[in-house]
Amino acid sequence: MTISIEQIKQLREETGAGVLDCRKALETYNGDFEKAMEYLREKGLAKAAKRADREVLEGMLELYSHGGGRVGVMVEVNCETDFVARSEAFRKFAHEVALQIAAGDPKWVRVEDIPAEIVGEEREKARGLALAEGKPENVVERIVEGKLEKFYNDNCLLRQQYVRDDTITLEDLRNQNIAAIGENIVIRRFARWEVGEEAQR
Repeated sequence: MTISIEQIKQLREETGAGVLDCRKALETYNGDFEKAMEYLREKGLAKAAKRADREVLEGMLELYSHGGGRVGVMVEVNCETDFVARSEAFRKFAHEVALQIAAGDPKWVRVEDIPAEIVGEEREKARGLALAEGKPENVVERIVEGKLEKFYNDNCLLRQQYVRDDTITLEDLRNQNIAAIGENIVIRRFARWEVGEEAQR
């Protein structure tokens, strides 16, 4: 089967993978775009895992203002080299992260960042609710775990659905960029402010 340049270009835009990787994926799956994309995403995850231990001391602070200045975000995104930190692809990713923070209002970057007492409180709240609804004890634990997963997905940046494509998470987007850029990328920390939020507390 002949793979067109347009197919390769489209797959490259969707995944951020290299031209040769896109061609190979399309050839492997006989032009099936969805299967090729899934293959490249999985490959990206493998590349991301290999790079996870590399030191990330370069990067940038991205500042973003949303809603006519009603929401402001500052996020630190790190990479391995100054060369990548100055690249358009890295800067675009940092901007997308800031946009996600503005829209998704996460509280933490990853699950490991959540204080243990907050996880404990959420666990107890879910357990109390399940028991109050008269759920049998043998299913309460499953309900609690399900509620905790939802809490993590709503409040952890990397687990949120990407605002521009709800078929992937921000972690998937990060992994795609690691695969495309060829360096480890870490979202170090962020702050989000909203006009009037102090007055609401």
